[in-house]
Amino acid sequence: MRLLTSLLPPAALLVASTLLQAADLPKESRVPGGIAVVPLPGLTSSKAPQADFRGNRVMVVSAQGTEYENQTRWLAIVGIPLKAKSDQQLVISAGGEKYPLTIQNKEYKAQYLTIKNKKHVNPDPEQVKRWRREKTEMVAAFKHWESIEQPPVKFELPAKGPFSSPFGLKRFYNKQPRNPHSGLDIAAPQGAPITAPAAGTVLTVGDYFFNGKTVIMDHGQGLTTMYCHMSRIDVKPGDKLQTGDPLGAIGKTGRVTGPHLHWSVSLNNVRVDPILFLDN
Repeated sequence: MRLLTSLLPPAALLVASTLLQAADLPKESRVPGGIAVVPLPGLTSSKAPQADFRGNRVMVVSAQGTEYENQTRWLAIVGIPLKAKSDQQLVISAGGEKYPLTIQNKEYKAQYLTIKNKKHVNPDPEQVKRWRREKTEMVAAFKHWESIEQPPVKFELPAKGPFSSPFGLKRFYNKQPRNPHSGLDIAAPQGAPITAPAAGTVLTVGDYFFNGKTVIMDHGQGLTTMYCHMSRIDVKPGDKLQTGDPLGAIGKTGRVTGPHLHWSVSLNNVRVDPILFLDN
């Protein structure tokens, strides 16, 4: 397969980036935990080509209405893993071609949390088994693929309140290092409403060891959203929702220090910064 690079000069890339932000696309941020908008020049089929990144299928949308439309017909919208490094060779495969993806490094801040329930820091063997079963169920939801032409990639906030923990923080529980924060925490009172940020279908609901009461929604083309630590769940798998429809209520179930919503966004089975999907 051939290795294709961008057909646009630097000046045109700057103009294209400005126009893309105004289009129906998430904000581009080529850093770990961010999103890359990758042109797919050379692919001219009337149907969106299949694109893959690290074994997961990637969202592909039309380039019509963007600066790229005279050079390419399709754009890949790619979630970048939090553990990705700028010196790695990242490549998108689509239509028999390979498209390189370059990123910049980003250093996230550290956050130290004190957890009263010690089992939520060092679970016993049975709890570890439970967590592994639950993780398998959640990953299956993150990898779900629903072919729709244009997924809703502009979101509204699912809850009202200040952002208490941003995406990407290096997490330490009781001074022990754990995985980075893979979502956005919104602080709100116990029982406050949680609503769908965009149209989609409920994939799964559960009461998980770490995440507490949880809902996972599918928005199409590998884009899913997850809502954790809920006090109440008002939906069931298969429910089709519109923007603003109720999902449940804010709570403090699972591993928490107080009531809040942990909201995560997954793109091609990669957790990315939810901020990139917000209009403001």
